[in-house]
Amino acid sequence: MTFARVALLAAAFVVAAVLSPVSSAGSEKVALSVAIDGAIGPASSRQLKEALDAAARRDAAVLILQLDTPGGLVTSMREMIADILASPVPVIGYVAPAGGHAASAGTYILYATHVAAMAPGTNLGAATPMEIGGLPSLPDGDKGDQKEVGDQKGGGDQKEAGGRPAGDAMMAKVTNDAVALIRSLAELRGRNGDWGEKAVREAASLSANAALQEHVIDLVARDTTELLQLADGRTVDVAGKKVVLATKGLPVETLEPGWFIQLLSVITDPNTAVILMLVGVYGIVFEFTSPGAVAPGVIGTTCLVLGLYALDLLPINYTGLALMLLGVIFLIIEAFNPTVVLGLGGVVAFLFGAAMLLRVEGPGFALSWAVIGPAAALTLGLALLSGTYLWAARRKPPRVGGEAMRGQPAEILDWQGGEGHVLALGERWRARADEPVAAGDSVEVTEIADLVLTVRRRDAGRNGARQ
Repeated sequence: MTFARVALLAAAFVVAAVLSPVSSAGSEKVALSVAIDGAIGPASSRQLKEALDAAARRDAAVLILQLDTPGGLVTSMREMIADILASPVPVIGYVAPAGGHAASAGTYILYATHVAAMAPGTNLGAATPMEIGGLPSLPDGDKGDQKEVGDQKGGGDQKEAGGRPAGDAMMAKVTNDAVALIRSLAELRGRNGDWGEKAVREAASLSANAALQEHVIDLVARDTTELLQLADGRTVDVAGKKVVLATKGLPVETLEPGWFIQLLSVITDPNTAVILMLVGVYGIVFEFTSPGAVAPGVIGTTCLVLGLYALDLLPINYTGLALMLLGVIFLIIEAFNPTVVLGLGGVVAFLFGAAMLLRVEGPGFALSWAVIGPAAALTLGLALLSGTYLWAARRKPPRVGGEAMRGQPAEILDWQGGEGHVLALGERWRARADEPVAAGDSVEVTEIADLVLTVRRRDAGRNGARQ
């Protein structure tokens, strides 16, 4: 018994000695960092979600969310805010590097983080929501009905011809909803809600030091090392629990976006999505017109699926999408059956559909006439070119089939009564004639039916019957 106990204790000691380094290494805390650089969209939302999941799996001390964004889509912004509020890991929002900014949607996200910080030389604000509807910006700089709200200081002063504020009913709803959101975030994190409302209604902006004085942010730090040192010891509310941050001296590990996030950031640009759809449609059309080419069909199908997937992630107007597809279909029909009317109708439908495609535009998510115009012109040009070739082909005499046999010369090989055999195009054919012919005569084909040629004398076809 004594020997068995000693052996058991020795085995337990060995196991503890082996596992203790692993346990201590696995329990070492780290600070993870993820950078959102550019417009807020589906790719940004996916990137933050994956970073939060990684931080939760690794039991990270904090996740540093580095922001440098002009704003973006409201839908993606709200998804990111919801993920931050539900995160079991504290999130430190950090506007960096110097010269960066957290404008529009970035301001809301910064308000949602557990600790808000900025680097010197950065700014935030201009959080007024975008107007809804309208047309893409015109090449001469006229914004049409859609404007970046950060430029609309005192937007209530814009009047329609009748003296009523432009789009006041819809914009009032959107603005009040945005104010309620930023105020609720300010109350949750104990920040300046009055300035948050001012940023929404008046597109106000602040520098880093001014934001610290206004109690909009918690810290100003030059780099992540100083940021973690200043954040150490702060008490934050994480998913309903009070947590004291222990961040001083933590190693920082940067999470790089994967290939799928990089792909999303490219294809979710509305202009890229439209181009992918056009390439997809024409690839499939070319495959149908030239069966066996394979490559156009594969490339076209892939591009079409990617384009539709990208548009599904964006807040699009499906009426606009239907008009664009209808315009492309009209132009394809115009290429095979030239009518002019279908071609012009297809271009008009395509342009109107493109103008209506996005329900709400944001920084980095706007259709450009520099893309829409050439795409429509190229589509019309291809349709006209195809129609020209088709029309020329219709006017030429047929080269194959029964139609091509008409008018071809033939020589009588043998003949009896009204039937016999002839030599036409190097082949022996059965033939019949409505006039007397004899072996050796030169004839021409007038008709073909059931592989039997109808022939007549060549001089009769050219000059009429001569007596």
